[in-house]
Amino acid sequence: MKSAAILLILVMFWAVGLLAFSARIAKSTPAEDPDPAQAVVVLTGAATQRITEAVKLLEIGKGERLLVSGVNPDATRKDIKDVSKATQRMYDCCVDLGFKAEDTRGNAQETAAWSRSHGYSDLLVVTADYHMPRAILAPYPVKTAELDAANWWKTSNGARRMILEYCKYLAILAREGFLSLGPDAPPRKAPA
Repeated sequence: MKSAAILLILVMFWAVGLLAFSARIAKSTPAEDPDPAQAVVVLTGAATQRITEAVKLLEIGKGERLLVSGVNPDATRKDIKDVSKATQRMYDCCVDLGFKAEDTRGNAQETAAWSRSHGYSDLLVVTADYHMPRAILAPYPVKTAELDAANWWKTSNGARRMILEYCKYLAILAREGFLSLGPDAPPRKAPA
């Protein structure tokens, strides 16, 4: 009986968290006009709209360069240029393609290496609205056409995507919380 009550409480916490998570995503789009940063990074995915939005940010001076992280190894530079709708001059001078990332963690590693190589410490990150909580550095969430974040539960695809992304988000929070307790964690300050 106790285990059933504990399970019910955990499910209730999970469900309340899911509702808060989806509300956060629904409120995040459309993105506010961001302050300029040193550079813009776009995390690729199924939708090409992210790349187009990131190029717009570059073109209006929100960053000096753009990294397209997680480009499919089969894609060519011309493929990405065509998707981005960037001018040839802008594309040639200021757009870098990263082909190594295969997931969000890979995006972070690829972005960190690229940032270090250029001396950047201030980035705007462009990704899908539902992906932003896991990918956040300097957010610029792009509204996902296939997901109505305010009414996600009304379609099976919306429910599946929101629940899956929420579970991934919880896993990242748990991993980061666990790692912060390890031997390499920074020492905690004593209360003053």
